[in-house]
Amino acid sequence: MKKFLQEFKDFAMRGNVVDMAVGVIIGGAFGKIVTSLVNDILMPPIGWLLGGTDFSKLSVKLPVREGMDPVTWNYGNFIQVVIDFIIVAFCIFLLIKGINKLSSLKKKEEEAPAAAPEPTKEETLLTEIRDLLKQR
Repeated sequence: MKKFLQEFKDFAMRGNVVDMAVGVIIGGAFGKIVTSLVNDILMPPIGWLLGGTDFSKLSVKLPVREGMDPVTWNYGNFIQVVIDFIIVAFCIFLLIKGINKLSSLKKKEEEAPAAAPEPTKEETLLTEIRDLLKQR
């Protein structure tokens, strides 16, 4: 049992797992911010422009039979969730694009060959002597 617990501790304390956990927590908080942005900032003015419509309450009542509870199709809430998704997906796209750009810049720096060192005075002199001998 001790070995199992030690393996779990080693797994949990790896950098990747901790980074992933931080990412999930920040992602959840970011999702709440985006939801508030859509519900409280973006949709009210859009609803106002469309004649005072509250998107979260847009729905269609489906026909019911006797003895059944009313059923509604809440498409307004769906519209808001889709807008949430589009904003989060766009932000993730920008983040990944930035990370890829930084990675490619780093790779280019690593791949760039080092400049050839300047020849010493001795090498320059020997090169001149060689060239003079070739001319004879």
